[in-house]
Amino acid sequence: MNRFVKWALIALAVVLVVLGGVAFALQRWVGSDDFRARIAQQVSAAAGVPVQLGGISVALWPLPAVALDQVQVQSKPPLTLERIEARPVWAGLLRGRLEISTLIVRNAVVPELAVTAIGAAFQKKNAGKKPEAGRGSMSFLPRRTVLDHVTWVQAKGGRDTVDAQATLDDDGLPASARIAVTEGKFAGARAAVDRDGDHWAVKIDVAGGTIAGKVRLATAGKGAALLDGQLDTANVEISTLTAPSRTLTGRLEAHTTLRAEFKDAGALADALQTQTKFTVHKAVVHGIDLEKAVKSVGMNRSGETHLDTLAGNVATQGRTVHVTNLVATSGVLSANGNVTMSPDKALKGRVTVDLASAAVGGAIGVPLEVGGTLDSPSVSLSRGALLGAAVGTVLAPGVGTGAGASLGDKLGAGLKGLFGK
Repeated sequence: MNRFVKWALIALAVVLVVLGGVAFALQRWVGSDDFRARIAQQVSAAAGVPVQLGGISVALWPLPAVALDQVQVQSKPPLTLERIEARPVWAGLLRGRLEISTLIVRNAVVPELAVTAIGAAFQKKNAGKKPEAGRGSMSFLPRRTVLDHVTWVQAKGGRDTVDAQATLDDDGLPASARIAVTEGKFAGARAAVDRDGDHWAVKIDVAGGTIAGKVRLATAGKGAALLDGQLDTANVEISTLTAPSRTLTGRLEAHTTLRAEFKDAGALADALQTQTKFTVHKAVVHGIDLEKAVKSVGMNRSGETHLDTLAGNVATQGRTVHVTNLVATSGVLSANGNVTMSPDKALKGRVTVDLASAAVGGAIGVPLEVGGTLDSPSVSLSRGALLGAAVGTVLAPGVGTGAGASLGDKLGAGLKGLFGK
């Protein structure tokens, strides 16, 4: 018995020495300049963009893993990753199939423009190619993904850094996710997503408030997917969501329904439609003094308006925003109207401001054209109202500019061919 144990220990030692030698040789081979150059060439060919690798390492214990160091995708601008670690699924390796168990990305800088350029290069390279038969692409997604200090650089220069973890279920759909924003305009925000049957519970802590609700993903026929859900926003500082713009400040309460039917994840942003009913408490509109706007003729690009109430509906289609049934009150002022914001943040709309007037024994409704951009909004009288304002100022000083503008707008609406819009 002792002799058997002795030989077993010797055999085990020999196996360990052999494995150690193999690991050492493999590490030397993988770490060589020739191997690194070959891998970089293959990755570059697959991506359609030149890729540089600073180093490659392999670990066999306690779990097999491959790591790439100092990765630079030479797009314009470049995308850089300090380290990528990939750990395969043991069972998949035994079946001869590569499946990633865990993917870890550390200290990466990901510019939006770089992602767009890489995507365009990849599509150009693979244009006309049919997808390979076999298992869907979901099988190649890592079961667990960890992002450690990953920075997203927006096309206009803003930067947001996050730490995140996400896991997938066996069907390839998200099981859970945790995201923490450590730097940027949303610094301090946290998000949690957890799967529960056919839907996902979402909770986001941001800007002193919360956004919570449920979303569902289902099939819609003809190979399309359907995303729908409802979200409730409570006590969120609205200027944080629109930063760096501070056109509007206040605490947001809202109920949102969302829906998107799409065939490709890249088309989700353009397919998404939302309907939101909102109220902003303690709202302040910066850059516009509505009282001055209705008492004077011309553009108004300064001042601010404190509102007692601000409410309305917001509908989005892709990147276009429509604000309807907008109602605001502020002391002697009240306003209602509709405004549209285009994808480039240009504003276009019409707001009627009612200003209490002792001269007419009631309120004067003054129409204003909304223009400019989200960062620099402007209001002005319509052309019909502008004519009425001039006439009212000269001929009816007791009624004044505002009443003249109101009358002029009505005349302009009836004689569009003469006064224009």
